[in-house]
Amino acid sequence: MTDPETPQQFKSASSGRFVVPGWMNLVAGQPDVAEVQLDLQAADLNREQACLLLDYWATPTDLTLQSILPVRAFTAVPEGWCLFVPAQGRVLVRAIDPEPNPPLLGSHWLQLEPGTPAGTVVNVSVGFPAPPVPEANLRLNN
Repeated sequence: MTDPETPQQFKSASSGRFVVPGWMNLVAGQPDVAEVQLDLQAADLNREQACLLLDYWATPTDLTLQSILPVRAFTAVPEGWCLFVPAQGRVLVRAIDPEPNPPLLGSHWLQLEPGTPAGTVVNVSVGFPAPPVPEANLRLNN
C-alpha cells in the first residue's frame, strides 16, 4: 500500500539513480530502451539558481514532456538522476543559470534512433560555462 502523503520516487534498477519524475513510458506502446544519466560537474553544485531544462520530443513537432530539475537536486540525492526514453525522438538537455549577468545557457540534443538496443546507457556530463568577465574587470593592452 502507498502513502498518499509521500509520493513514490522511482530508481533505476541498473544504476541506482533516481528517475526524474515523469520520465518513464513516454510513448504509448513503445518500451523504454535507453537510460540517460545526468552528471553535473562538482564545480557547479553550489549554483543556487541553476537548473536543467529537460525536453522530450517524440516527433519533430510533438513536445511530449518538459521538466525542470534544479541543480540543488543533485546535492539532495547523491545517487544522481536519470531519464528513461524509447527508441525514437529527441532529448534536449539545457543547463540554465540566471544568476550571473548575462545568464548562462548550454544545451545538447540526443537523437534516439529506432534501432537503439534495449539497455543502452547514455551519459550526459553537464558543466556550466564560466561566467563572463564584467567589462570593468577587463584589462586593455597598455
